[in-house]
Amino acid sequence: MSAYESLAFSYDSLTQDIPYEHMLAYMEALLRRHGVQPQSVLDLACGTGSMSVLLAKRGYQVLAADMSEDMLSMAWEKASELEENRPYFICQRMERLRLPYTVDWVVCCLDSLNYVTNPEDCRQAIVRVFQSLAPGGVFLFDINTPEKLRGLDGQIFLDENEETYCVWRAEFDEEENICYYGMDLFQTEGDLWRRSFEEHREYAYTVEQLTQWLKEAGFGIVEVYGDRSLEGPKPGEQRVYFFAQK
Repeated sequence: MSAYESLAFSYDSLTQDIPYEHMLAYMEALLRRHGVQPQSVLDLACGTGSMSVLLAKRGYQVLAADMSEDMLSMAWEKASELEENRPYFICQRMERLRLPYTVDWVVCCLDSLNYVTNPEDCRQAIVRVFQSLAPGGVFLFDINTPEKLRGLDGQIFLDENEETYCVWRAEFDEEENICYYGMDLFQTEGDLWRRSFEEHREYAYTVEQLTQWLKEAGFGIVEVYGDRSLEGPKPGEQRVYFFAQK
């Protein structure tokens, strides 16, 4: 089963600890630091739309894109509760991104770029983002570092609530440079439990690779920061943020 096909309907309940508001506050701090005041934004790989809705509540004009129809269905339902300024959702892959108009800002959160496991597709996604930005526009995203992904090898994780029981098993393939997450998901259906299996994959991109591709795409300013830090990454950093300006 493809990634997020079954997980979409349990994603929010299993990820209640994700600090979306703190993430947005950090990204806005980076924008202020560089004197950028965006009006429109694309939430790329928006998932169930938590960040999209938060951006809309902040007053941004929001486009949101994801390749999963199931995740977008959950996002649309969430956004429908807004009385005004609802995000506009589109189903697109990153490497095929094509917007109806350019935006001032593209955000791509929660290591979504790692999920593009073909390096050429990742490079093409960066090009498409550059083309989607207005002059002076900013691409802000985070990745799991190779150090983190390699460190997950052999690890087992458990998430559960009253309706879902989820077991993750991670394995890093050095030859493919990919971390595989095998996920057994048990979800309630009346008095019974339904079991499904999904496989998630993340490619271990280096800071140097992504910096080169961003510059080749045409970004004039490329800066890398530690996890929600205003300083550069420290040795062994598990997550880094990229700020790239057109």
